Amino acid sequence: MKKVLIITYYWPPSGGGGVQRWVKFVKHLRSFGWEPVVFTPENPERPSYDESLAKDIPENIEVIKNKIWEPYSFYKKFTGRKQSDKIQTAFLNENKTSSGKLEKLSTWIRGNLFIPDARRFWIKPSEKILSDYIKKNNIKLIVTTGPPHSAHMIGLNLKKRMNIKWVADFRDPWTNIDYYHDLMLTRCADKKHHKLEKEVLTNADKITVISPGMQREFNQIVKRDYHVIPNGFDIDDYVDNHPKKSNNSKFSLAHIGSLTKTRNPVNLWKAISELINENTQFAEDVEIHNIGKLDATVNESITSFGLNTNLLQTGYLQHNEVVGEQQNASVLLLLINDTPNSKLILTGKLFEYMISGTPIICIGPKDGDAARVIAETKTGKTFDFNETKAIKSHLTELYNNFEQGTLSISRGNVMKYERKNLTARMAEVFNSIS
Repeated sequence: MKKVLIITYYWPPSGGGGVQRWVKFVKHLRSFGWEPVVFTPENPERPSYDESLAKDIPENIEVIKNKIWEPYSFYKKFTGRKQSDKIQTAFLNENKTSSGKLEKLSTWIRGNLFIPDARRFWIKPSEKILSDYIKKNNIKLIVTTGPPHSAHMIGLNLKKRMNIKWVADFRDPWTNIDYYHDLMLTRCADKKHHKLEKEVLTNADKITVISPGMQREFNQIVKRDYHVIPNGFDIDDYVDNHPKKSNNSKFSLAHIGSLTKTRNPVNLWKAISELINENTQFAEDVEIHNIGKLDATVNESITSFGLNTNLLQTGYLQHNEVVGEQQNASVLLLLINDTPNSKLILTGKLFEYMISGTPIICIGPKDGDAARVIAETKTGKTFDFNETKAIKSHLTELYNNFEQGTLSISRGNVMKYERKNLTARMAEVFNSIS
């Protein structure tokens, strides 16, 4: 069996979508003739913990770890945060007091001095360890997955040093990620980010991306073949393909994940508020359930529409618990960032939403990648950022179905997004260069 070395910053017990993508690939790679070896930091900055993901790691998988130094301890002292505080890469502030001059200065330092990111000090020590490991263990193929893009810099350096075959997997864009312009970059720093991005796109033997939008975007930087392998769902995480709903007395609109200021669906809050004022029963039944972090600006927006009494806020849940929440909700909310790159956003949670059997309401561009997948699989409807009347009408229809006990969806072909099927596609990419 051929060996592939996977370089990933995120690995259990860290939680989140960035972990799930490669944990699920590793789970199935042996079925396609590849023995995965994982390289990851021993002491990363973890935004969340999720012990439940460890069940997906096959027995006897070799995991190599090294200690990493990161500047976050200094950042926390500088901004007056507790050392136990988790760093939010998407600029999510849970309370208004967390922003200010010190926060802006630290953001400037982060963007301009730590290039490509705060994990840059992981690059050189890892290069030495992995060079020796690759030689001793006859590794012919490496994979880097980012962000953080420091992982790709490890791959780039190993490629230059050893001429090893290299697949660069992009889970998010680099210079077109939604918070890139919040980094307050100087012209010099911006130029360096673009230079490094172009080097990776030019030198990797194969590049995988998660959406057609990212494929088009990268083609504008370096014209070449890009392989679209989206995120997906693991059928093993669900009891069956048509999960039964619990007897939930609430018409629950659930959002899974961090709700940042760029995802704040003001038009949705307005539509819900109007329905509450028009229908007393709806007012009693409706519940907005956010599972994850909630930005202070979003909380203010919800309160301004008088919806704070309808809000149920739950902190981070482990993945096995999230699956149950997806199945038991009445409606799942997919809120796309209202940013210039909104059309190419294809968040991993969408695919789990699709298999949950729960109708999806997506707020985002109707001609975006997420809207295309939802329409293709018949798992929900997409509304633009400024639509209110249409959302209100659709919510009324869904609520009527909820009252009658007929709330459901008739799904199209979702199985092509099952994790094992996606792993087969990743293995094809490996086979094409090994």
